[in-house]
Amino acid sequence: MARRSTSSSTGRPTGTAPSGPRNRTPQPVRLRRRTFGDVVKAFLAFVVLLVLVVGVPGALAVTVGWPLPRSAPSMDWLSQPIDVQTFLNALTVVVWLAWAQFTACVLVEVKAAVSGVGLPGRVPGAGPSQLLARQLVAALLLVGATAASFTPGLSQLGHSLEGNQKGTVATAQATPGILAQQQEQAKSTAAALAEQAGHAAARAEQGGSTAAHGATKYYRIQPPEGRHHDSLWEIAQRHLGDGRRYKEIYELNKDRIQPDGSRLSEASLIRPGWIMEMPGDAHGGELVENPDAHVSPEVRQQIGDYAQTGDHAQHQHQQHQQHQEQGGGQHAGGDGATAQITVPSQRQSGDTGAPAAHETSAHSSSSSFGLSEALLGAPLLAAGLLAALGRRRRQALWQSALGAVGGRRGMEPPIPAGDAQDVQDALLVGADPEGVRQLDRSLRGLAAALTAESRSLPVVYAAWLSHGDLHLQLAQPAGKPPAPWQLGQDQTFWTLSRADAEHYEATDAAAPYPGLVSLGTMDDSRLLLNLEAVPGIVSLSGREADRAAVFASVAAELATNGWSDRMTITLVGFGADLTPLAPNRLRHLDDVEALFETMEAETRQRRGALGAADHHSVLTGRTGPAQHTRWAPNLVLLATQPSAEDAVRLAELAADAARLGIGYLVGSERDDLPGAAWAMEITPDGRLLAPLLGLELQAQLLPAVQQRAVVELFVESDPERDPDGPTTTPPFLVDISEQGRPAVYARLVGPYEIIGLDTPDGDRSPLLHEALALLLLHREGVHPRVLSSALWPRGVTEDVRDALLERLRGWLGTDPDGSPRLRADAAGRLTLAKSVVSDLDVLRSLYYEATQGKGVESRAVRGRLLTDALVLVRGPLLADRAEGRYRWLTHEIIDAQLPLLVADIGLALSAFHLEKDRAEKAIEALGAALRTAPEDERLWNELLRATHATGDPDRLRALAADLIARSGARGLPPRTEALLDELLPTWRDGAAATG
Repeated sequence: MARRSTSSSTGRPTGTAPSGPRNRTPQPVRLRRRTFGDVVKAFLAFVVLLVLVVGVPGALAVTVGWPLPRSAPSMDWLSQPIDVQTFLNALTVVVWLAWAQFTACVLVEVKAAVSGVGLPGRVPGAGPSQLLARQLVAALLLVGATAASFTPGLSQLGHSLEGNQKGTVATAQATPGILAQQQEQAKSTAAALAEQAGHAAARAEQGGSTAAHGATKYYRIQPPEGRHHDSLWEIAQRHLGDGRRYKEIYELNKDRIQPDGSRLSEASLIRPGWIMEMPGDAHGGELVENPDAHVSPEVRQQIGDYAQTGDHAQHQHQQHQQHQEQGGGQHAGGDGATAQITVPSQRQSGDTGAPAAHETSAHSSSSSFGLSEALLGAPLLAAGLLAALGRRRRQALWQSALGAVGGRRGMEPPIPAGDAQDVQDALLVGADPEGVRQLDRSLRGLAAALTAESRSLPVVYAAWLSHGDLHLQLAQPAGKPPAPWQLGQDQTFWTLSRADAEHYEATDAAAPYPGLVSLGTMDDSRLLLNLEAVPGIVSLSGREADRAAVFASVAAELATNGWSDRMTITLVGFGADLTPLAPNRLRHLDDVEALFETMEAETRQRRGALGAADHHSVLTGRTGPAQHTRWAPNLVLLATQPSAEDAVRLAELAADAARLGIGYLVGSERDDLPGAAWAMEITPDGRLLAPLLGLELQAQLLPAVQQRAVVELFVESDPERDPDGPTTTPPFLVDISEQGRPAVYARLVGPYEIIGLDTPDGDRSPLLHEALALLLLHREGVHPRVLSSALWPRGVTEDVRDALLERLRGWLGTDPDGSPRLRADAAGRLTLAKSVVSDLDVLRSLYYEATQGKGVESRAVRGRLLTDALVLVRGPLLADRAEGRYRWLTHEIIDAQLPLLVADIGLALSAFHLEKDRAEKAIEALGAALRTAPEDERLWNELLRATHATGDPDRLRALAADLIARSGARGLPPRTEALLDELLPTWRDGAAATG
């Protein structure tokens, strides 16, 4: 396949092979001589600025004087005719205001140009004025910028070019603004990638040397020009044909002493005036070669001193490579900035933070009891999946209730079995919902604090969770973080301690970094990579099955995490079965062609939207008034390696992705995917390696078996999967006859009481009561590790757990036949004997017998059973539970099941009474049910019908008014409105009068 040749910024073909090995002979740098035209432009700019900034106010003061009234005008002044002097005074005020605005623009532009730090601020309403000021200031500083921006050690270079006639310059080309430049880079990336193989082959033919025969070439870092700042990526793009080759420039100059005495330690931290030695195949008129007979001995000595540090740099590079082989390398490529993903420093003495709950709990037993270790070690993923599963099951319950026919509905969600049950237990054990809550509130709190200070969100490459503390690793220093955040081990770390994070309250700020996703752990720290901020493609190599486990984990966590608002996760060529996890977030595409068609259109749309909103990136759109309506990320996961042509096309598409809120994770069979900014590898033993990032993680995985089981949990809970709903049979039926009196009876619906057991002595009584409640709510059995993680969410050792189980077994005692009431089934799960019963078990059994058992054939039996069931309802579940206990209830759906069950009983009993025209009895039954299920629309609608059956219109109008008042601003539900139109056609008149 023939190589394509593209032109560089100087017109030289980038496909030209290097001409020979590099010569390290010290060579002086030749600099551009200022032309007469530059001087004329600067002088004219100075004159114009002098006239506009000084001449205009001077002329106004002399010719017009004070234009405003010297005393407070009276009302008669408004009726006086406007004479010439009044008009001139008004015009003078307008000119004064325009002058003040222009002067402010000049000051802002001068400050930005001289300091060379940050972008110029915007003066409100001063678009044309600020543009004129920027052009004048740039022209004025054109002459002095080259020399003035040099550090003292090189300031004389521009004045010592005696006899130099070649005109070779070291001044950077004037590039357009950031947006235009990035778009141009995106257009040229594909051709540059095609040249990369040619460069590599040419260098290999020369024995690995990157230098050319002849003189060594140098480049000087240029001062900022307007809003443009020079970067190693752009230098490599212009002079090497590929921005990703900036690493070669970095390695040639790393740790070498610059003229100002400092050193290059990070590719993103380069300063104007520094000198960069270039690879031998560098080309372009901006470069300077060495030696040169036309420079002074003093300049020759300065450049010679810098060139002599090359051997030192080479030695440091060798040490760096050895350090990487030992897992300690830290440098990787990025869009003009080297991303250092560094493990945060461990906390110093005095740290009282305990390990996260899931870590201690997950390792508290030497045996996993068949549970998935992959999910036990993924606390954030497990918490997200568990929360999403709970929402899905609640949705199924409500849809089943609203679609019930004949008063019957699917009362219980299906109980998982086999692998699905093991995965559900692993989720319960491994989940860290408190960690997710703190992470979410901490990030949103940071966004709110930055918004209050009128500061933009910094670019965050990664987040580390270490012993409860949160460390954000920034792409570059962003100043002092807002309290209670603090600077970490260096200027690129913002840190929030666990103690400070616990004080964060919920805020309505938009999620600032929704693209964070867990990759694994390293040195007891968990890494979350911000896929959205990666400057290009992240590639993942390794065996196909191992890659699939990583991709499934990433997709599942992104789809269900609790620290994002809206998001699109595009799965290409895999993951169609994952869409039930989050149908609103996950989008599946069949192949790469469909991806290009979709993402090319979206990339254009996002660029246009950012331009229209005058935002540089999506981060600036996540603060301010529009934060809840825009800039949701789109993260693309392509599990299979694209073809060579598609890889080049994908790299071009991803060139500007980080600014647009688009991230790409692409699978590859090798670690040399074209266009990959960061390369990772998953090994067969579950390690995630990224040598250039300095990472060796224990990877977070979701293997195929666990993936299928997780999907099964969600599919079985899908409310639209089975129109008839899940089975209506309770998981445990109680003998409700006199002969079925239980040995131990626990009342859970309302205040917690236990009948048939003595109250345990000592402080262990609350713990035993909580353990029994958990077992009573799960008659199918509870895994021992699920029990321990529920009772001790911060972790517990195995001996403490076993001691509790022995106490619980002794407290419950044995049945008359000698069998223990607490036992273990064949799978090792803890179960209770049928002689241990709760009122919730009785409640379910009574309703089942009334509607599907003995009550179907006997009306009298149905009425008695329903009445007995409603009498059992004494309030909400565990109404008097202590603060801080029973936190595991947040994972349960019993808080949705119980109100629905009570509402079903109330509706059934009301229908029983209305059959005999006993409206008052029906109203009484509905009122009792409403005390437990006050939000159930079905109960209110049935109450309207029962009240209408009394024949009292005033009573019906009063109930309608009460319903309208309860509904508030959201209004009545459509079904209730339709029912009122039927029963009380004049209700809208009363509602309007009340409003």
